[in-house]
Amino acid sequence: MKILILRFSSIGDIVLTTPVLRCLKTQLPGAELHYCTKRAFAELIEPNPYIDRRYYLDGSLNDLIQQLRAEYYDLIIDLHNNLRTRIIKTRLGVRARTVDKLNWQKWLYVRWKIDRLPNRHIVDRYMDTVLSLGVVNDGQGLDHFIPPADRVAAHELPPLHQTGYVAYAIGGQHATKRLPANRIIDLCRQLDQPIVLLGDAQDRETGEQVVQALGPERTYNACGLYRLNQSASLVAGARLVISHDTGLMHIAAALRKRIYVIWGNTTPRFGMYPYQTPFTSLEKTGLPCRPCSKIGSDRCPLGHFRCMNEVELLVSELSEIVRG
Repeated sequence: MKILILRFSSIGDIVLTTPVLRCLKTQLPGAELHYCTKRAFAELIEPNPYIDRRYYLDGSLNDLIQQLRAEYYDLIIDLHNNLRTRIIKTRLGVRARTVDKLNWQKWLYVRWKIDRLPNRHIVDRYMDTVLSLGVVNDGQGLDHFIPPADRVAAHELPPLHQTGYVAYAIGGQHATKRLPANRIIDLCRQLDQPIVLLGDAQDRETGEQVVQALGPERTYNACGLYRLNQSASLVAGARLVISHDTGLMHIAAALRKRIYVIWGNTTPRFGMYPYQTPFTSLEKTGLPCRPCSKIGSDRCPLGHFRCMNEVELLVSELSEIVRG
């Protein structure tokens, strides 16, 4: 059986599809799995041993469809459910199973704060797409595979970090998912541990503010210095992971790390909290404006940003867990 998996973005969403791949491959003898995503996320799927072939959306959707049409798939598993994937399914004319994105329930929750969302993780909703094949969730959680060449050795880190550190993923695709720099500094200052700051090049300036406030001996600004899988390697080596609602949070879950998640405008009710790993949610509950978006925005719509400015950070509890 030849199966095409569709999920174009983004980091966390792609990591969350990995149980579907593993369960299909291990429970359907002889199944051939192809995965289609954007080229920017190749690092996530190239090392995955459950994928037999990879296709990338490099620009022209028509060109991609022509490549896919030559494969003669038996089934499409659509884990994105957007306009592009609907076009692909229509043009290929192959039977398909599609994830329910719960769009109207999310709209009710964001627009009117009426919560009709099911108490289910999105991974379990992804798994619903393969139930008709007799494929069930194996309970093994998420996967993330780090190639040996991308593993960052301890001796490459600053001296104080070589015997252990806390990893803090300070990034986030949208500003309303990130703590302001002054609150990041306050959190890191109280956490009496070496800290590795993780993020992309856009987060480097914030990381430098933290380093200037705390000093370079205890705080290592790794933002923008490493590729994604190298950053994942630093997550794997951490004693504990602190994260905003971002892709590295899900990679940390795949690596079975203890995670503290700081939520801003989004909430765990959307079903995208860390999957099958110990975690604690830090969030400002009771705000009538929250959630203000299902994904995030460039600034607080009301200007006060209370969800991040007033969230309690429980630093003493974090320090006790690290020392333990």
